[in-house]
Amino acid sequence: MSVLAAVEGNVGAIGYGLAAIGPGVGVGIIFGQGVQAMARQPEMVGVIRQNMMLGFVLTEALALIGLVAPFIYG
Repeated sequence: MSVLAAVEGNVGAIGYGLAAIGPGVGVGIIFGQGVQAMARQPEMVGVIRQNMMLGFVLTEALALIGLVAPFIYG
């Protein structure tokens, strides 16, 4: 095993670690704004919660795709 191959693996791990910051920030924004919306309009809690969960699922799905894609295409 060459030194270059070892470095490439580590760079990929660092790259995914940095890429995971985006979904983390996205989830924080989704739930922060959702709680604020629920506080402002309590009668819409069901709709707001449903939209929050949909946004959370889509954001996390993108993060998981980013985790799996290097193993599939690499």
